[in-house]
Amino acid sequence: MPPSPQTNGQPTAGTVPAMPNDAGDVTIAPAAAAGPASKATDKVMSSAANLAQLLPTGTMLAYQVLSPPFTNHDKCKASNQWLTAALVIILVALCILFSFTDSVLGRDQKLYYGVATPRGFNMFNFSDKEEKLKWTPAEFRRLRIQPLDFLHAIFTALVFLTMAFSDMGLQNCFFPNAGRNTAELLKNLPLGIAFLSSFVFMVFPTKRKGIGYTDTTPHEKLT
Repeated sequence: MPPSPQTNGQPTAGTVPAMPNDAGDVTIAPAAAAGPASKATDKVMSSAANLAQLLPTGTMLAYQVLSPPFTNHDKCKASNQWLTAALVIILVALCILFSFTDSVLGRDQKLYYGVATPRGFNMFNFSDKEEKLKWTPAEFRRLRIQPLDFLHAIFTALVFLTMAFSDMGLQNCFFPNAGRNTAELLKNLPLGIAFLSSFVFMVFPTKRKGIGYTDTTPHEKLT
């Protein structure tokens, strides 16, 4: 007699249970193995995406456009190093300057941009003296420099420098023979700066809506 295929409802040792093919069965697909280089790139790009939200869009766009030709597409020479260094310094200065700019909506519904000073606010786009006379000194003093502006300027510059030094073109230009410790520092630095800067900007938010920032909704003018 042929052996019974089951004993007490369980398959015997000599039989192979059939694999379920129903739609409700769970099939586990083999996960694609991601290499260390891929994981490191994903970490840097994710941190860079968070950092970019804290920067003026104009400076980041300028760096992304000018960095590849200035670094000669990872084939950096001495002249490329000078050009890249000058580019980074100029854009850092612009990040600091833009941190002190602001926008305001006039009674004529015209958008005005200006830069804060210790005594008040200097408008960029007054068309004539009559337009300036519509503003009172108290309205200019309202937008003067505050201590919080310096904090945001410092962290904005720090964020931009971190973004720049996480760029592979700049790394290959200034650190072509970087050791393992330097490579690990450049890989994890954006993550740490992103966390610290996000924490600072969350605890001490700025009300300025200046040149180059994504939130361009101006402040209402005092009446």
